Amino acid sequence: MSTADRQPVRLVVGAAIVDDLVRPTRLLSARRTEPATLAGGWELPGGKVDDGESPLSALHREVLEELGVHVQLGAHVPGPLPGSTWPLGDRYEMLVWLAEVVEGTPAPIEDHDELRWLEVDDLRAVAWLPADLPIVEQLEAVLGRTSST
Repeated sequence: MSTADRQPVRLVVGAAIVDDLVRPTRLLSARRTEPATLAGGWELPGGKVDDGESPLSALHREVLEELGVHVQLGAHVPGPLPGSTWPLGDRYEMLVWLAEVVEGTPAPIEDHDELRWLEVDDLRAVAWLPADLPIVEQLEAVLGRTSST
């Protein structure tokens, strides 16, 4: 396929929701219900950035739609691609931020059927979607550093 035939990459945002932005010890994971190819896999909550929407606005909107909560955003979790994004297949790239719930209690409202808080030592206790696993590995290092200081 030539470069001219390639589909443009779509930007996605993800929230690495932790129990505390300053000293995080737990990460919230969400089990997908759709599409069928992703159903049953665990991921970080988030979704697509709509046309004309900023990534930060999209992240707040997605977290509210999917989990029913408002979050405070923390540090950006830089990815390996230009623009510090994380690859999600050939058509998507994701920006990820640490986040802490400041209003509401997370519930699986949309696109998920279960949520689970994972302690730093149990981050691999769920079957993460393959695209989210490198992000979780990076978060494992972040959570490990802050919980041992």
